[in-house]
Amino acid sequence: MFGQGEIISYLEMCREEGVNLQRGMNHHLRGGHSVILMSLRRGAPYADRVEDDGKVLIYEGHDIPKHMGGPDPKRVNQPMLNPGGGATQNGLFFEAVARYKRGESEPELVRVYEKIRPGIWVYGGLFKLIDAWQELSNARKVFKFKLALTEDTGEPAAALEDLEHDRLIPTSVKLAVWTRDKGRCVKCGGRDNLHFDHIIPYSKGGSSLVAENIQLLCARHNLAKSDRIE
Repeated sequence: MFGQGEIISYLEMCREEGVNLQRGMNHHLRGGHSVILMSLRRGAPYADRVEDDGKVLIYEGHDIPKHMGGPDPKRVNQPMLNPGGGATQNGLFFEAVARYKRGESEPELVRVYEKIRPGIWVYGGLFKLIDAWQELSNARKVFKFKLALTEDTGEPAAALEDLEHDRLIPTSVKLAVWTRDKGRCVKCGGRDNLHFDHIIPYSKGGSSLVAENIQLLCARHNLAKSDRIE
Protein backbone atom coordinates (compact mmCIF):
# COMPACT_ATOMS: atom_id res chain seq x y z
CA MET A 1 0.00 0.00 0.00
CA PHE A 2 1.14 3.56 -0.65
CA GLY A 3 2.35 5.88 2.08
CA GLN A 4 0.45 9.09 2.73
CA GLY A 5 1.80 11.79 0.42
CA GLU A 6 3.33 9.30 -2.03
CA ILE A 7 3.28 10.40 -5.66
CA ILE A 8 2.02 7.76 -8.07
CA SER A 9 0.94 7.35 -11.66
CA TYR A 10 -2.60 6.58 -12.76
CA LEU A 11 -1.54 3.04 -13.73
CA GLU A 12 0.06 2.42 -10.33
CA MET A 13 -3.13 3.59 -8.63
CA CYS A 14 -5.28 1.25 -10.73
CA ARG A 15 -2.89 -1.63 -10.17
CA GLU A 16 -3.01 -1.15 -6.40
CA GLU A 17 -6.82 -1.06 -6.36
CA GLY A 18 -7.18 -3.94 -8.82
CA VAL A 19 -9.64 -2.07 -11.06
CA ASN A 20 -9.56 0.44 -13.90
CA LEU A 21 -10.64 3.58 -12.05
CA GLN A 22 -12.85 5.50 -14.47
CA ARG A 23 -15.05 7.42 -12.02
CA GLY A 24 -14.46 9.59 -8.98
CA MET A 25 -16.60 7.59 -6.54
CA ASN A 26 -16.00 3.86 -6.15
CA HIS A 27 -18.02 2.15 -3.41
CA HIS A 28 -16.73 -1.00 -1.75
CA LEU A 29 -14.04 -2.38 -4.04
CA ARG A 30 -12.38 -5.79 -3.80
CA GLY A 31 -10.43 -4.98 -0.66
CA GLY A 32 -13.62 -4.06 1.21
CA HIS A 33 -12.83 -0.34 1.20
CA SER A 34 -14.06 2.45 -1.08
CA VAL A 35 -12.02 4.83 -3.22
CA ILE A 36 -12.50 8.52 -3.96
CA LEU A 37 -10.62 10.41 -6.65
CA MET A 38 -10.54 14.14 -6.05
CA SER A 39 -9.05 17.32 -7.45
CA LEU A 40 -8.51 20.66 -5.77
CA ARG A 41 -6.99 22.26 -8.86
CA ARG A 42 -8.43 25.43 -10.33
CA GLY A 43 -11.21 24.53 -12.76
CA ALA A 44 -11.88 21.11 -11.20
CA PRO A 45 -15.41 19.85 -12.09
CA TYR A 46 -16.54 19.41 -8.48
CA ALA A 47 -16.33 21.64 -5.40
CA ASP A 48 -14.23 19.41 -3.16
CA ARG A 49 -12.49 21.05 -0.22
CA VAL A 50 -10.41 20.26 2.86
CA GLU A 51 -10.99 21.54 6.38
CA ASP A 52 -9.28 21.38 9.77
CA ASP A 53 -5.80 21.50 8.18
CA GLY A 54 -6.39 18.39 6.10
CA LYS A 55 -8.00 16.20 8.75
CA VAL A 56 -11.44 16.58 7.17
CA LEU A 57 -12.47 16.30 3.54
CA ILE A 58 -15.77 17.58 2.14
CA TYR A 59 -16.36 15.77 -1.12
CA GLU A 60 -19.05 16.72 -3.61
CA GLY A 61 -21.22 14.01 -5.14
CA HIS A 62 -21.29 13.32 -8.86
CA ASP A 63 -23.55 14.53 -11.66
CA ILE A 64 -25.60 12.55 -14.14
CA PRO A 65 -23.57 11.31 -17.14
CA LYS A 66 -23.32 13.70 -20.05
CA HIS A 67 -25.12 12.53 -23.17
CA MET A 68 -25.40 14.16 -26.57
CA GLY A 69 -28.74 15.94 -26.74
CA GLY A 70 -29.34 15.42 -23.02
CA PRO A 71 -29.57 18.01 -20.25
CA ASP A 72 -26.53 19.88 -18.94
CA PRO A 73 -25.38 17.76 -15.95
CA LYS A 74 -24.56 20.96 -14.05
CA ARG A 75 -28.20 22.06 -14.23
CA VAL A 76 -29.73 18.81 -12.97
CA ASN A 77 -29.98 17.52 -9.39
CA GLN A 78 -27.28 14.99 -8.60
CA PRO A 79 -29.01 11.59 -8.64
CA MET A 80 -29.56 9.19 -5.77
CA LEU A 81 -30.86 6.47 -8.12
CA ASN A 82 -30.11 5.30 -11.64
CA PRO A 83 -32.92 5.31 -14.24
CA GLY A 84 -33.41 1.58 -13.56
CA GLY A 85 -33.96 2.19 -9.85
CA GLY A 86 -30.59 1.02 -8.51
CA ALA A 87 -28.46 3.25 -6.33
CA THR A 88 -25.90 5.51 -7.97
CA GLN A 89 -22.50 5.93 -6.34
CA ASN A 90 -24.04 8.93 -4.56
CA GLY A 91 -26.77 6.65 -3.24
CA LEU A 92 -24.36 3.91 -2.16
CA PHE A 93 -22.17 6.33 -0.21
CA PHE A 94 -25.25 8.04 1.25
CA GLU A 95 -26.67 4.73 2.47
CA ALA A 96 -23.29 3.76 3.97
CA VAL A 97 -23.49 6.90 6.12
CA ALA A 98 -27.10 6.10 7.07
CA ARG A 99 -26.10 2.61 8.26
CA TYR A 100 -23.27 4.10 10.32
CA LYS A 101 -25.57 6.68 11.91
CA ARG A 102 -28.14 4.00 12.75
CA GLY A 103 -25.39 2.05 14.54
CA GLU A 104 -25.61 -0.85 12.10
CA SER A 105 -22.02 -0.65 10.86
CA GLU A 106 -18.65 1.00 11.33
CA PRO A 107 -17.86 4.00 9.11
CA GLU A 108 -17.01 3.11 5.54
CA LEU A 109 -13.23 3.24 5.01
CA VAL A 110 -12.24 5.28 1.99
CA ARG A 111 -8.86 5.63 0.29
CA VAL A 112 -8.47 9.12 -1.16
CA TYR A 113 -6.30 9.99 -4.16
CA GLU A 114 -5.73 13.56 -5.33
CA LYS A 115 -4.97 14.46 -8.94
CA ILE A 116 -2.28 17.14 -9.19
CA ARG A 117 -1.73 17.01 -12.96
CA PRO A 118 -2.63 14.66 -15.85
CA GLY A 119 -1.41 11.17 -15.02
CA ILE A 120 0.09 12.22 -11.66
CA TRP A 121 -1.69 11.49 -8.38
CA VAL A 122 -0.94 11.72 -4.65
CA TYR A 123 -2.22 9.23 -2.09
CA GLY A 124 -4.05 11.35 0.48
CA GLY A 125 -4.60 8.70 3.13
CA LEU A 126 -7.33 6.50 4.59
CA PHE A 127 -10.50 8.30 5.66
CA LYS A 128 -13.72 7.39 7.48
CA LEU A 129 -17.00 8.37 5.85
CA ILE A 130 -18.94 9.97 8.70
CA ASP A 131 -21.62 12.25 7.28
CA ALA A 132 -23.64 13.04 4.15
CA TRP A 133 -26.28 15.56 3.16
CA GLN A 134 -27.81 17.39 0.21
CA GLU A 135 -27.62 21.13 -0.30
CA LEU A 136 -28.60 23.68 -2.92
CA SER A 137 -25.90 24.86 -5.30
CA ASN A 138 -26.79 27.07 -8.27
CA ALA A 139 -30.47 26.14 -7.99
CA ARG A 140 -29.90 22.37 -7.95
CA LYS A 141 -29.34 19.74 -5.28
CA VAL A 142 -25.87 18.31 -4.80
CA PHE A 143 -24.55 15.71 -2.38
CA LYS A 144 -21.85 16.47 0.14
CA PHE A 145 -19.88 13.77 1.95
CA LYS A 146 -17.76 14.37 5.04
CA LEU A 147 -14.69 12.19 5.60
CA ALA A 148 -12.31 12.25 8.55
CA LEU A 149 -8.68 11.15 8.34
CA THR A 150 -7.90 7.96 10.26
CA GLU A 151 -4.75 7.30 12.26
CA ASP A 152 -3.70 4.68 9.69
CA THR A 153 -1.49 6.66 7.30
CA GLY A 154 0.14 3.74 5.51
CA GLU A 155 3.58 5.16 6.33
CA PRO A 156 6.37 2.73 7.26
CA ALA A 157 6.92 2.81 11.02
CA ALA A 158 10.47 4.05 10.61
CA ALA A 159 9.44 7.04 8.56
CA LEU A 160 8.63 10.25 10.36
CA GLU A 161 7.91 8.72 13.76
CA ASP A 162 6.06 11.81 14.99
CA LEU A 163 4.06 12.22 11.79
CA GLU A 164 1.42 14.92 12.18
CA HIS A 165 -1.88 14.62 10.36
CA ASP A 166 -2.33 18.38 10.09
CA ARG A 167 0.55 18.92 7.68
CA LEU A 168 -1.54 19.18 4.53
CA ILE A 169 0.38 20.59 1.58
CA PRO A 170 -1.90 22.75 -0.59
CA THR A 171 -2.35 21.65 -4.20
CA SER A 172 -0.79 24.87 -5.48
CA VAL A 173 2.37 24.15 -3.48
CA LYS A 174 2.49 20.54 -4.72
CA LEU A 175 2.28 21.74 -8.31
CA ALA A 176 4.99 24.36 -7.77
CA VAL A 177 7.33 21.82 -6.15
CA TRP A 178 6.69 19.21 -8.85
CA THR A 179 7.54 21.76 -11.56
CA ARG A 180 10.60 23.15 -9.74
CA ASP A 181 12.08 19.71 -8.97
CA LYS A 182 11.19 18.42 -12.46
CA GLY A 183 9.40 15.36 -11.09
CA ARG A 184 12.64 13.90 -9.68
CA CYS A 185 14.17 13.17 -6.29
CA VAL A 186 16.39 16.13 -5.41
CA LYS A 187 19.04 13.75 -3.98
CA CYS A 188 19.43 11.14 -6.70
CA GLY A 189 17.27 12.23 -9.61
CA GLY A 190 15.07 9.16 -9.32
CA ARG A 191 11.52 9.25 -10.65
CA ASP A 192 10.08 6.30 -8.73
CA ASN A 193 8.47 6.13 -5.26
CA LEU A 194 8.49 9.91 -4.83
CA HIS A 195 7.12 11.76 -1.80
CA PHE A 196 6.57 15.39 -0.89
CA ASP A 197 9.02 15.99 1.96
CA HIS A 198 9.25 18.83 4.47
CA ILE A 199 12.80 20.24 4.48
CA ILE A 200 12.23 21.55 8.00
CA PRO A 201 9.90 18.88 9.47
CA TYR A 202 6.39 19.92 10.39
CA SER A 203 7.04 18.63 13.91
CA LYS A 204 9.91 21.13 14.24
CA GLY A 205 7.95 24.12 13.00
CA GLY A 206 8.38 23.76 9.26
CA SER A 207 5.62 25.12 7.07
CA SER A 208 3.48 23.16 4.61
CA LEU A 209 2.30 26.36 2.94
CA VAL A 210 5.42 27.45 1.04
CA ALA A 211 7.22 25.61 -1.74
CA GLU A 212 10.58 26.65 -0.27
CA ASN A 213 10.06 24.16 2.58
CA ILE A 214 8.89 21.25 0.41
CA GLN A 215 10.98 19.03 -1.83
CA LEU A 216 10.64 15.79 -3.77
CA LEU A 217 12.43 12.79 -2.28
CA CYS A 218 12.39 9.15 -3.31
CA ALA A 219 11.35 6.61 -0.67
CA ARG A 220 14.99 5.65 0.07
CA HIS A 221 16.11 9.19 0.78
CA ASN A 222 12.88 10.05 2.59
CA LEU A 223 13.43 7.15 5.01
CA ALA A 224 17.12 8.00 5.40
CA LYS A 225 16.28 11.59 6.27
CA SER A 226 13.48 10.72 8.77
CA ASP A 227 12.69 13.93 10.68
CA ARG A 228 16.24 15.29 10.82
CA ILE A 229 16.94 18.84 9.67
CA GLU A 230 19.74 18.76 7.13
